[in-house]
Amino acid sequence: MNFELKTLSLPAAAAHKCDLLVLLVPDGFKPEADALSVLVARALKAGDLETKPGKLLSLYAVPGISARRLVLLGCGKANAQAVRQAVHALAATLRAPAVKHVGLVFATAAEAGSVAAAVRAMADGSYVFTTTKPKAEPRALARVTLGVPAERSDVQPEFATAIALVAGIEYAREWANRPANHATPTLVGEAAKALARHAGIECKLHGPAQVAKLGMGAFLAVAQGSEQPLRFIELRYGGAARSQAPVVLVGKGITFDTGGISLKPAAEMDEMKFDMGGAASVLGVFRALAELKPAINVVGLIPACENMPDGRAVKPGDVVTSMSGQTIEILNTDAEGRLVLCDALTYAARFKPAAMIDIATLTGACVVALGGLRSGLFSADDELAGRLLAAGDAAQDPCWRMPLDDDYAEGLKSNFADLANVAGRAGGAITAAKFLQSFVGDIPWAHLDIAGTAWKSGAAKGATGRPVGLLLHYLLAAAEAPAAKRKTPAPRRARAAR
Repeated sequence: MNFELKTLSLPAAAAHKCDLLVLLVPDGFKPEADALSVLVARALKAGDLETKPGKLLSLYAVPGISARRLVLLGCGKANAQAVRQAVHALAATLRAPAVKHVGLVFATAAEAGSVAAAVRAMADGSYVFTTTKPKAEPRALARVTLGVPAERSDVQPEFATAIALVAGIEYAREWANRPANHATPTLVGEAAKALARHAGIECKLHGPAQVAKLGMGAFLAVAQGSEQPLRFIELRYGGAARSQAPVVLVGKGITFDTGGISLKPAAEMDEMKFDMGGAASVLGVFRALAELKPAINVVGLIPACENMPDGRAVKPGDVVTSMSGQTIEILNTDAEGRLVLCDALTYAARFKPAAMIDIATLTGACVVALGGLRSGLFSADDELAGRLLAAGDAAQDPCWRMPLDDDYAEGLKSNFADLANVAGRAGGAITAAKFLQSFVGDIPWAHLDIAGTAWKSGAAKGATGRPVGLLLHYLLAAAEAPAAKRKTPAPRRARAAR
């Protein structure tokens, strides 16, 4: 889908040729003498239109309006949240086969972030997964013209970031939505290799032999019950000097999770294809980086495999040796995500990163705690946690900081290994994070549990592409921080008194 940004007055919007013209009407709208303003004023006065976000009035073949269809759409305070809520109300309309070109116009100046919110919501509302549905109608919407008043002509950087973010989110959704037989570890590796076609991105794939040579015993243990060979995916984006320490993103890549010998219930097990949501988000971030090319170095690591109950599968009670040398008693084979992540985190240390962030659909406990609104954030580093929280708010991809007290690790003690992979049901999301923390050392680290936010169930079943937005905003802010420091002039030395 192609997006374009134009400065459009309301008279110019009325003359804009498209299949559907959507006018975002905020609270306190003050009409002028143009046709659109008069129409809005009449609709408001008659009570046929409300400015509450999502309230709309659909019209057809309106005299003086070039578009065949016109929607007057309330957007409340016209801030990012209100605009996104408003545009989401158009989802069914945006998927109509006859709607190929949409003009989305702000009636008045909008707050910062609202243009990006509009772009995101337009893409989200029109998204259609067709990879395994050959008879399905593909996305009809091919072009979106975003019209802003002249006083908001400074939104080009915000618009460009939103376009790149949409590309990243849709790449993540594509791979998370694919059935497990269409997203094997090998195929996920190929998706990563495809990203290396973009300038600045490199990809290296490690197979079972290389992973064994690295000593990743925990990762190998999870993969040994599957006929699909594992892949350890290493992506690198170099946007800054090589001397600048990278940020490392580690995405859990369980392409299908049966639970292994600790088998999951059959109901809704199909949704375990989404268990590589962390991996998909890393792919999505790199897709967005390819568009924006920020001045930062980023490494993406994806331990990808299936968790299957084969006769060769790891058993409850087995003890394995991780890459760090720590031994792990596997009490529950369905707690496999932390096993593949711990080896990837150990590997990440070789890059001497400025920070490392792992992203994983890790625990049902986090879903119970936070539902589907916020991702769980765990970190012992206050500065890193603060930056991630701010990035989530800016991206409308929020997270919530959870506790990480040392006492929560007590349950991970084992009589037969250095630590166990589970510590009971109580505080399950926290004890999982404490397990991972055992493998990060002194490196600034954060863990994002996205089990509640990576996908939706029910009628809206499908991947959300979260937390690509949060991660991208964090990286862009991190890229700006060193640049700001470089631009700050050094303080002048006081001259010695004579």
